Amino acid sequence: MPIYDSIGQQYSTTRIPDSRIVQAIIDLLNLPKRSIIADIGAGSGGYTQLLANQGFSVYAVEPSSVMRSQAPKHPQVQWLTGYAEELPLPDNSVDGLISILTIHHFSNLEKAFQEMHRIVKVGAIILLTFDIRLAQKIWLNDYFPWLWSDALRLLPLNELANLIEANTTRRVEAIPFLLPYDLSDLFAGAAWRRPELYLQPDVRAGISSFALANKPVIESGVKSLAADLSSGEWDTKYGEIRTLTEIDLGYRFLRATIEN
Repeated sequence: MPIYDSIGQQYSTTRIPDSRIVQAIIDLLNLPKRSIIADIGAGSGGYTQLLANQGFSVYAVEPSSVMRSQAPKHPQVQWLTGYAEELPLPDNSVDGLISILTIHHFSNLEKAFQEMHRIVKVGAIILLTFDIRLAQKIWLNDYFPWLWSDALRLLPLNELANLIEANTTRRVEAIPFLLPYDLSDLFAGAAWRRPELYLQPDVRAGISSFALANKPVIESGVKSLAADLSSGEWDTKYGEIRTLTEIDLGYRFLRATIEN
């Protein structure tokens, strides 16, 4: 059973697509309107919907029925049940491909990248991912240290890029995505300047690293964070971060293109 069948019941309430991420995707794809895009691991369809609103036709591939059930209908979106490792699309059937904060859930990266390359004609493959080794270590580590230790198990960005190149014959470039302070898509690092949001169960439920973690460990961190926010201790220790408008927490777009 896909993990989001169990952890994604209220996903669409806190994982609201951010317009700046959408614009970055469109810029990196660099495709004319009416092009056909595949969105792999489309979730509840937030980014799919906004791309369709911009005039693209989108195949949204998502294994979780719970996630698909939350997706609004759109005349330019076709939903498909499937996994990245075995995409339910023909060879050379799309003009470009995106996969947003998904690849850490893939069971076989090599096969997933081969499949992505197989279905894209000549356009770009755009992935949004993260490498905690590139992140500025902030207060989150003091309350939820397992976020860092768990993320260190993922491939470093350079190894990930090499893996894509080896399995697609594409060239990969990494583009930093500095997190704005007011992101609407509340993924793991998104509320870096809004610590109060991590106290909300619905916000944590929409972040897989929280939803899948040990509950007593999470509760201990939440209790400590709540106490420090209430007493003012958090602001004494970390309040300077509230003056920043963006931060580098290791998030990167990977753009894989066919060399001419």
